[in-house]
Amino acid sequence: MGLFILRRLGLMVLTALCLTFIVFFLTNLYPNLEKLAKTEGNFRMTDEQVETYLGNRGYLQPTITKYGQWLGVLPGYVIEGTDGIWRSRCAGELGETASLPEDAARFCGVLQGNWGFSSVFRDDVENIIATRLALTGKLMFWVMVVMVPGALIIGVLAGMREGSRTDRSLSTVSILTTATPEYVSGVIFIAVFASTAVGLRWFNGSATSAMDDANFTNFTLPVLTIALYGMGYIARMTRASMTEVMTAQYIRTARLKGVSFQNIVLKHALRNALIAPFTVIMLQFPWLLNGVVIVETIFNYKGFGWTLVQAAGNNDIELLLGVSVVSVFVVLVTQLISDIGYVYLNPRIRIS
Repeated sequence: MGLFILRRLGLMVLTALCLTFIVFFLTNLYPNLEKLAKTEGNFRMTDEQVETYLGNRGYLQPTITKYGQWLGVLPGYVIEGTDGIWRSRCAGELGETASLPEDAARFCGVLQGNWGFSSVFRDDVENIIATRLALTGKLMFWVMVVMVPGALIIGVLAGMREGSRTDRSLSTVSILTTATPEYVSGVIFIAVFASTAVGLRWFNGSATSAMDDANFTNFTLPVLTIALYGMGYIARMTRASMTEVMTAQYIRTARLKGVSFQNIVLKHALRNALIAPFTVIMLQFPWLLNGVVIVETIFNYKGFGWTLVQAAGNNDIELLLGVSVVSVFVVLVTQLISDIGYVYLNPRIRIS
Protein backbone atom coordinates (compact mmCIF):
# COMPACT_ATOMS: atom_id res chain seq x y z
CA MET A 1 0.00 0.00 0.00
CA GLY A 2 2.84 2.38 0.81
CA LEU A 3 4.44 1.87 -2.60
CA PHE A 4 1.04 2.35 -4.26
CA ILE A 5 0.54 5.68 -2.47
CA LEU A 6 4.06 6.85 -3.40
CA ARG A 7 3.46 6.05 -7.06
CA ARG A 8 0.17 7.89 -6.96
CA LEU A 9 1.77 10.91 -5.28
CA GLY A 10 4.49 11.03 -7.93
CA LEU A 11 1.87 10.88 -10.66
CA MET A 12 -0.10 13.62 -8.89
CA VAL A 13 2.90 15.95 -8.86
CA LEU A 14 3.59 15.33 -12.55
CA THR A 15 -0.07 15.85 -13.46
CA ALA A 16 -0.25 19.04 -11.39
CA LEU A 17 2.81 20.48 -13.14
CA CYS A 18 1.42 19.68 -16.58
CA LEU A 19 -2.03 21.11 -15.87
CA THR A 20 -0.79 24.27 -14.19
CA PHE A 21 1.67 24.88 -17.03
CA ILE A 22 -1.15 24.56 -19.59
CA VAL A 23 -3.27 27.06 -17.66
CA PHE A 24 -0.27 29.37 -17.23
CA PHE A 25 0.51 29.23 -20.95
CA LEU A 26 -3.08 29.99 -21.96
CA THR A 27 -3.51 32.87 -19.51
CA ASN A 28 -0.18 34.40 -20.58
CA LEU A 29 -0.95 34.56 -24.29
CA TYR A 30 -0.17 37.99 -25.70
CA PRO A 31 -3.81 39.11 -26.23
CA ASN A 32 -4.49 38.48 -22.53
CA LEU A 33 -1.33 40.35 -21.53
CA GLU A 34 -2.25 43.23 -23.85
CA LYS A 35 -5.68 43.47 -22.22
CA LEU A 36 -4.05 43.39 -18.78
CA ALA A 37 -1.67 46.22 -19.73
CA LYS A 38 -4.50 48.41 -20.97
CA THR A 39 -6.59 47.65 -17.89
CA GLU A 40 -3.77 48.49 -15.53
CA GLY A 41 -2.46 51.40 -17.59
CA ASN A 42 -4.61 53.14 -20.19
CA PHE A 43 -7.07 51.75 -22.72
CA ARG A 44 -5.70 54.23 -25.26
CA MET A 45 -2.18 52.85 -25.07
CA THR A 46 -0.48 52.25 -28.40
CA ASP A 47 1.07 48.91 -29.32
CA GLU A 48 4.53 50.28 -28.52
CA GLN A 49 3.38 51.49 -25.11
CA VAL A 50 1.80 48.12 -24.36
CA GLU A 51 5.00 46.31 -25.26
CA THR A 52 7.02 48.70 -23.11
CA TYR A 53 4.67 48.24 -20.16
CA LEU A 54 4.84 44.45 -20.42
CA GLY A 55 8.60 44.39 -20.92
CA ASN A 56 9.25 46.58 -17.88
CA ARG A 57 7.31 44.13 -15.72
CA GLY A 58 8.76 40.85 -16.95
CA TYR A 59 5.77 39.68 -18.99
CA LEU A 60 7.77 39.34 -22.20
CA GLN A 61 10.21 36.78 -20.81
CA PRO A 62 10.11 33.21 -22.16
CA THR A 63 7.05 31.31 -20.93
CA ILE A 64 9.04 28.59 -19.20
CA THR A 65 11.04 31.24 -17.32
CA LYS A 66 7.91 33.05 -16.20
CA TYR A 67 6.35 29.74 -15.14
CA GLY A 68 9.41 28.86 -13.05
CA GLN A 69 9.31 32.29 -11.39
CA TRP A 70 5.59 32.01 -10.72
CA LEU A 71 6.06 28.51 -9.32
CA GLY A 72 8.97 29.66 -7.18
CA VAL A 73 11.72 27.38 -8.51
CA LEU A 74 13.52 30.18 -10.38
CA PRO A 75 14.64 33.50 -8.88
CA GLY A 76 12.35 36.43 -9.57
CA TYR A 77 13.29 38.88 -12.30
CA VAL A 78 15.15 42.14 -11.76
CA ILE A 79 14.66 44.34 -14.85
CA GLU A 80 15.69 47.87 -15.72
CA GLY A 81 12.78 49.51 -17.47
CA THR A 82 12.94 51.92 -20.37
CA ASP A 83 12.07 54.67 -17.88
CA GLY A 84 15.28 53.98 -15.96
CA ILE A 85 13.50 52.41 -13.00
CA TRP A 86 14.53 48.95 -11.82
CA ARG A 87 11.72 46.56 -10.95
CA SER A 88 11.82 43.24 -9.13
CA ARG A 89 9.20 40.50 -8.99
CA CYS A 90 9.89 39.93 -5.31
CA ALA A 91 10.50 43.53 -4.13
CA GLY A 92 8.52 45.74 -6.52
CA GLU A 93 10.02 49.01 -7.75
CA LEU A 94 13.66 49.45 -6.71
CA GLY A 95 14.20 52.94 -8.05
CA GLU A 96 17.25 53.81 -10.13
CA THR A 97 19.50 51.10 -8.64
CA ALA A 98 19.27 47.32 -8.98
CA SER A 99 20.17 46.58 -5.37
CA LEU A 100 17.57 44.47 -3.57
CA PRO A 101 16.64 45.24 0.05
CA GLU A 102 18.38 43.04 2.60
CA ASP A 103 15.11 41.38 3.63
CA ALA A 104 13.97 40.77 0.03
CA ALA A 105 13.65 37.14 -1.08
CA ARG A 106 15.10 35.95 -4.37
CA PHE A 107 12.40 33.29 -4.82
CA CYS A 108 8.81 34.46 -4.49
CA GLY A 109 6.39 32.07 -6.16
CA VAL A 110 3.53 29.79 -5.26
CA LEU A 111 5.80 27.41 -3.35
CA GLN A 112 6.89 30.32 -1.13
CA GLY A 113 3.27 31.36 -0.47
CA ASN A 114 3.29 34.33 -2.85
CA TRP A 115 0.31 33.78 -5.16
CA GLY A 116 0.28 37.25 -6.66
CA PHE A 117 -1.99 40.28 -6.47
CA SER A 118 -5.52 40.44 -7.85
CA SER A 119 -6.03 43.27 -10.32
CA VAL A 120 -9.81 43.20 -9.77
CA PHE A 121 -10.23 42.75 -6.01
CA ARG A 122 -7.04 44.68 -5.14
CA ASP A 123 -5.95 42.11 -2.60
CA ASP A 124 -3.51 39.25 -2.30
CA VAL A 125 -4.69 36.19 -4.22
CA GLU A 126 -4.14 33.85 -1.26
CA ASN A 127 -6.42 35.97 0.94
CA ILE A 128 -9.19 36.02 -1.67
CA ILE A 129 -8.99 32.28 -2.27
CA ALA A 130 -8.97 31.49 1.45
CA THR A 131 -12.10 33.59 2.02
CA ARG A 132 -14.06 32.31 -0.98
CA LEU A 133 -12.95 28.72 -0.49
CA ALA A 134 -14.21 28.78 3.09
CA LEU A 135 -17.63 29.97 1.87
CA THR A 136 -17.88 27.25 -0.76
CA GLY A 137 -16.58 24.70 1.75
CA LYS A 138 -19.47 25.56 4.05
CA LEU A 139 -21.91 25.10 1.17
CA MET A 140 -20.24 21.82 0.13
CA PHE A 141 -20.44 20.43 3.65
CA TRP A 142 -24.20 20.86 3.98
CA VAL A 143 -24.79 19.66 0.43
CA MET A 144 -22.91 16.44 1.17
CA VAL A 145 -24.79 16.00 4.46
CA VAL A 146 -28.09 16.14 2.58
CA MET A 147 -27.08 14.51 -0.70
CA VAL A 148 -25.02 11.45 0.24
CA PRO A 149 -27.27 9.79 2.88
CA GLY A 150 -30.39 10.54 0.84
CA ALA A 151 -28.89 9.16 -2.38
CA LEU A 152 -27.60 5.99 -0.69
CA ILE A 153 -30.95 5.29 0.97
CA ILE A 154 -32.82 5.79 -2.31
CA GLY A 155 -30.34 3.65 -4.26
CA VAL A 156 -30.31 0.80 -1.75
CA LEU A 157 -34.10 0.72 -1.42
CA ALA A 158 -34.50 0.72 -5.21
CA GLY A 159 -31.88 -1.97 -5.78
CA MET A 160 -33.05 -4.35 -3.05
CA ARG A 161 -36.00 -5.52 -5.09
CA GLU A 162 -35.36 -4.92 -8.77
CA GLY A 163 -38.47 -4.30 -10.84
CA SER A 164 -40.76 -3.65 -7.87
CA ARG A 165 -43.05 -0.67 -7.54
CA THR A 166 -40.63 0.92 -5.09
CA ASP A 167 -37.78 0.46 -7.55
CA ARG A 168 -39.70 2.05 -10.41
CA SER A 169 -40.90 4.99 -8.31
CA LEU A 170 -37.52 5.81 -6.80
CA SER A 171 -35.75 5.37 -10.14
CA THR A 172 -38.17 7.80 -11.76
CA VAL A 173 -37.52 10.38 -9.05
CA SER A 174 -33.75 9.93 -9.44
CA ILE A 175 -33.92 10.42 -13.20
CA LEU A 176 -36.07 13.55 -12.83
CA THR A 177 -33.73 15.19 -10.33
CA THR A 178 -30.65 14.47 -12.45
CA ALA A 179 -32.34 15.60 -15.67
CA THR A 180 -33.36 18.95 -14.15
CA PRO A 181 -30.52 21.53 -14.36
CA GLU A 182 -29.68 23.56 -11.29
CA TYR A 183 -30.74 26.83 -12.89
CA VAL A 184 -34.21 25.37 -13.50
CA SER A 185 -34.73 23.88 -10.04
CA GLY A 186 -33.20 26.95 -8.40
CA VAL A 187 -35.58 29.32 -10.18
CA ILE A 188 -38.54 27.04 -9.35
CA PHE A 189 -37.59 26.93 -5.67
CA ILE A 190 -37.26 30.72 -5.54
CA ALA A 191 -40.60 31.20 -7.32
CA VAL A 192 -42.45 28.75 -5.07
CA PHE A 193 -40.82 29.15 -1.66
CA ALA A 194 -39.35 32.67 -1.70
CA SER A 195 -41.59 34.75 -3.94
CA THR A 196 -44.54 36.91 -3.02
CA ALA A 197 -46.34 35.73 -6.17
CA VAL A 198 -47.11 32.32 -4.64
CA GLY A 199 -47.20 33.47 -1.05
CA LEU A 200 -44.95 30.81 0.48
CA ARG A 201 -42.32 33.08 2.00
CA TRP A 202 -40.65 30.21 3.82
CA PHE A 203 -37.08 30.92 2.70
CA ASN A 204 -34.94 33.77 1.40
CA GLY A 205 -34.40 33.96 -2.34
CA SER A 206 -30.89 35.28 -1.76
CA ALA A 207 -28.08 33.55 0.13
CA THR A 208 -25.92 36.66 0.51
CA SER A 209 -26.65 36.86 4.24
CA ALA A 210 -25.59 33.21 4.57
CA MET A 211 -22.01 34.27 3.83
CA ASP A 212 -21.87 35.77 7.33
CA ASP A 213 -24.59 33.87 9.17
CA ALA A 214 -25.97 30.73 7.52
CA ASN A 215 -29.30 29.53 8.87
CA PHE A 216 -32.27 27.45 7.81
CA THR A 217 -34.01 30.36 6.12
CA ASN A 218 -31.23 31.69 3.90
CA PHE A 219 -29.24 28.49 3.23
CA THR A 220 -31.87 25.82 2.53
CA LEU A 221 -32.69 26.63 -1.08
CA PRO A 222 -29.11 26.67 -2.48
CA VAL A 223 -28.29 23.48 -0.57
CA LEU A 224 -31.39 21.70 -1.87
CA THR A 225 -30.82 22.93 -5.43
CA ILE A 226 -27.34 21.40 -5.56
CA ALA A 227 -28.14 18.30 -3.49
CA LEU A 228 -31.12 17.24 -5.60
CA TYR A 229 -29.14 17.45 -8.82
CA GLY A 230 -26.29 15.28 -7.53
CA MET A 231 -28.51 12.97 -5.50
CA GLY A 232 -30.14 11.36 -8.52
CA TYR A 233 -26.81 10.42 -10.11
CA ILE A 234 -25.44 8.81 -6.95
CA ALA A 235 -28.76 7.04 -6.32
CA ARG A 236 -28.78 5.56 -9.83
CA MET A 237 -25.21 4.29 -9.43
CA THR A 238 -26.04 2.83 -6.02
CA ARG A 239 -29.17 1.19 -7.39
CA ALA A 240 -27.26 -0.40 -10.31
CA SER A 241 -24.52 -1.66 -7.97
CA MET A 242 -27.03 -2.98 -5.44
CA THR A 243 -28.99 -4.78 -8.16
CA GLU A 244 -25.84 -6.49 -9.41
CA VAL A 245 -24.82 -7.57 -5.91
CA MET A 246 -28.28 -8.94 -5.06
CA THR A 247 -28.07 -11.35 -8.02
CA ALA A 248 -24.60 -12.65 -7.03
CA GLN A 249 -24.09 -16.32 -6.22
CA TYR A 250 -23.16 -15.79 -2.57
CA ILE A 251 -26.40 -13.88 -2.01
CA ARG A 252 -28.39 -16.79 -3.44
CA THR A 253 -26.48 -19.17 -1.19
CA ALA A 254 -27.30 -17.04 1.86
CA ARG A 255 -30.98 -17.09 0.91
CA LEU A 256 -30.94 -20.88 0.54
CA LYS A 257 -29.39 -21.17 3.99
CA GLY A 258 -32.34 -19.28 5.45
CA VAL A 259 -30.58 -16.01 6.27
CA SER A 260 -33.11 -13.24 6.76
CA PHE A 261 -33.46 -10.68 3.99
CA GLN A 262 -32.48 -7.86 6.35
CA ASN A 263 -29.21 -9.57 7.32
CA ILE A 264 -28.47 -10.35 3.67
CA VAL A 265 -28.76 -6.69 2.75
CA LEU A 266 -26.95 -5.21 5.75
CA LYS A 267 -24.20 -7.80 6.35
CA HIS A 268 -23.51 -9.24 2.90
CA ALA A 269 -24.70 -6.97 0.09
CA LEU A 270 -24.34 -3.41 1.35
CA ARG A 271 -20.54 -3.19 1.63
CA ASN A 272 -19.92 -4.63 -1.84
CA ALA A 273 -22.68 -2.44 -3.28
CA LEU A 274 -21.00 0.72 -1.96
CA ILE A 275 -17.73 0.23 -3.87
CA ALA A 276 -18.86 1.93 -7.09
CA PRO A 277 -20.90 4.71 -5.37
CA PHE A 278 -17.87 5.57 -3.20
CA THR A 279 -15.91 6.56 -6.30
CA VAL A 280 -18.85 8.60 -7.58
CA ILE A 281 -19.23 10.35 -4.23
CA MET A 282 -15.57 11.35 -4.18
CA LEU A 283 -15.92 12.80 -7.68
CA GLN A 284 -18.62 15.15 -6.37
CA PHE A 285 -16.04 17.28 -4.52
CA PRO A 286 -14.39 18.73 -7.66
CA TRP A 287 -17.85 19.28 -9.15
CA LEU A 288 -19.05 21.05 -6.02
CA LEU A 289 -15.94 23.22 -5.95
CA ASN A 290 -16.21 24.60 -9.49
CA GLY A 291 -19.54 23.34 -10.79
CA VAL A 292 -21.83 25.36 -8.52
CA VAL A 293 -21.18 28.62 -10.36
CA ILE A 294 -24.78 28.83 -11.58
CA VAL A 295 -26.24 28.21 -8.13
CA GLU A 296 -23.90 30.74 -6.50
CA THR A 297 -24.93 33.26 -9.16
CA ILE A 298 -28.67 32.61 -8.83
CA PHE A 299 -28.62 32.94 -5.04
CA ASN A 300 -25.91 35.65 -5.03
CA TYR A 301 -23.58 33.54 -2.91
CA LYS A 302 -20.04 34.75 -3.61
CA GLY A 303 -18.03 31.58 -3.20
CA PHE A 304 -15.19 29.89 -5.04
CA GLY A 305 -17.10 29.31 -8.29
CA TRP A 306 -18.23 32.93 -8.37
CA THR A 307 -14.61 34.00 -7.90
CA LEU A 308 -13.55 31.82 -10.84
CA VAL A 309 -16.10 33.53 -13.09
CA GLN A 310 -15.00 36.99 -11.94
CA ALA A 311 -11.32 36.17 -12.54
CA ALA A 312 -11.97 34.78 -16.02
CA GLY A 313 -14.36 37.55 -17.03
CA ASN A 314 -12.08 40.37 -15.89
CA ASN A 315 -8.80 38.87 -17.15
CA ASP A 316 -7.43 38.69 -13.60
CA ILE A 317 -4.48 36.47 -14.51
CA GLU A 318 -2.96 36.03 -11.04
CA LEU A 319 -6.30 35.18 -9.43
CA LEU A 320 -7.23 32.85 -12.27
CA LEU A 321 -3.94 30.99 -11.84
CA GLY A 322 -4.49 30.72 -8.09
CA VAL A 323 -8.00 29.36 -8.54
CA SER A 324 -6.69 26.86 -11.08
CA VAL A 325 -4.02 25.60 -8.67
CA VAL A 326 -6.60 24.97 -5.96
CA SER A 327 -8.94 23.24 -8.41
CA VAL A 328 -6.18 20.95 -9.69
CA PHE A 329 -5.13 20.14 -6.13
CA VAL A 330 -8.67 19.24 -5.05
CA VAL A 331 -9.22 17.01 -8.10
CA LEU A 332 -5.97 15.12 -7.59
CA VAL A 333 -6.42 14.68 -3.83
CA THR A 334 -9.98 13.40 -4.19
CA GLN A 335 -8.85 10.94 -6.84
CA LEU A 336 -6.10 9.70 -4.53
CA ILE A 337 -8.56 9.25 -1.65
CA SER A 338 -10.94 7.51 -4.03
CA ASP A 339 -8.25 5.06 -5.16
CA ILE A 340 -7.16 4.30 -1.59
CA GLY A 341 -10.74 3.82 -0.44
CA TYR A 342 -11.48 1.61 -3.41
CA VAL A 343 -8.56 -0.63 -2.48
CA TYR A 344 -9.79 -0.97 1.10
CA LEU A 345 -13.37 -1.66 0.07
CA ASN A 346 -12.45 -4.23 -2.59
CA PRO A 347 -10.34 -7.11 -1.16
CA ARG A 348 -9.60 -8.45 -4.67
CA ILE A 349 -7.70 -5.27 -5.56
CA ARG A 350 -5.91 -5.24 -2.18
CA ILE A 351 -4.75 -8.85 -2.59
CA SER A 352 -3.51 -8.27 -6.14
